[in-house]
Formats: sequence, structure tokens, C-alpha cells
Amino acid sequence: MSLVARHLEANGLPTVIVGSALDVVEYCGVPRFLFTDFPLGNPCGLPWNRDMQRAIVDQAIGLLETADRPRTTLQAPFTWKADDPGWRARYGRVDPAERERLLAAGRERREHQAAASTLKKG
Repeated sequence: MSLVARHLEANGLPTVIVGSALDVVEYCGVPRFLFTDFPLGNPCGLPWNRDMQRAIVDQAIGLLETADRPRTTLQAPFTWKADDPGWRARYGRVDPAERERLLAAGRERREHQAAASTLKKG
């Protein structure tokens, strides 16, 4: 998305990136970036938390309106699950006891996708 934003900007369309990968997005040099310190895939906040999501979108629109220089980064004022400060240490971690179950689920998903793909082609 960062590279798409740069392309759009080069062609006259202003953009704002809302995301969680601070180092990656800043490295790509997007014009405006609202950083949300959340797990990947959740840039606009907690699922079903409309107030948080709306506030983040409002802040992104505000950044679009007020950024006065290229490569402007702001950080959203929210925390991911304030009652669970240890989420980051667990994020993406696979419990060894779950390894075989997760491998089997992955195999099943791939088989299902392959079968669905074959049906579409045939």
C-alpha cells in the first residue's frame, strides 16, 4: 500500500496510510502516515469498537487536511486492549502444544483452496 500511495501522490491524488508497520511504512516514504500500534491486520482498531475506529478514521482525515510537509507521521492515541499489556509478547507466537493442530488446519485449508480453484477452472 505504501508504494501505491506514493504512485497516487505522484499523480495528484492525496493519500493517508493508516497502519501498524511503522518501520516498513516510514522506510517507503509515504507522504502521510497515521501509525496505530496494533497487531497487523487491525489498523483501525479493535473489532466492533466503532468509537475507536471512527476516531482513527477522523484522525487520518485530519492528517490529510493538516500535514504541512512530506513524510508526516502521527501516532494514534489508542492502545490495543489496555487491559492486556502483554499482547505484543504473545502476538504471532505458536504454542508448541498447538503445532500439530495448526499444521493440520493449514493443510486442510490449502486442500480446500486447491479444490475450489479446480472447480473454478473446470
